[in-house]
Amino acid sequence: MNKPAKKEFCDALTLCARGQRRRAACEAVHLSATFAVQMAGRSKRILGDLFGLSNFGVNLTALQPGCRSAMQHRHSCQDEFVYALEGEAVLVCGTVEVPLHAGMCAGFAAGGVSHHIENRGTAAFTYLEIGDRTAGDLGSIRSTILSPYAGRTSGS
Repeated sequence: MNKPAKKEFCDALTLCARGQRRRAACEAVHLSATFAVQMAGRSKRILGDLFGLSNFGVNLTALQPGCRSAMQHRHSCQDEFVYALEGEAVLVCGTVEVPLHAGMCAGFAAGGVSHHIENRGTAAFTYLEIGDRTAGDLGSIRSTILSPYAGRTSGS
C-alpha cells in the first residue's frame, strides 16, 4: 500500500473513532485503502488513445500476482471485452469463477453480469481490455460494504 492511501485510511479511522464521520464513510475509505492494495500490481497502457480512437478504447493490462483488475462491477451502457495474452488468472463473473489463460476471451454486455479478474498465480497475467465509450455509462460496484453505492466509470 502506498503511503498516501495508508494516511487517508488512518485519518478516516481516527475521525470515525471520534464520531466525526458516519460509519459508511469510514467503511468506504477502508474499502478504498484495501482496494488500493489489491490494485497496486496492475499496470495499464492505454493504446486506443495513441491512435486517436474515440468510439472504443483498448488497454494493454498486466496484473502481477495477488492483484485484481478492478472491483466487481458492471456497466450500464458500455460493452466490454477481454482477450488473455499471457499467463493465467481467474475471471469472477457474479458468483462463478472461470480460469483464464492465453488465447481465451470473455465479453460483457452492458447491464450484464458483474465481473473482475484476479491473478491468483505466481506470474504476471497480461490481457487486452476493449470497450466502447458510450456517454453516460455508470459502473455499478458490487461489495458487501458499498452495495448501495454506484460510481461513475470511463470507457475502457
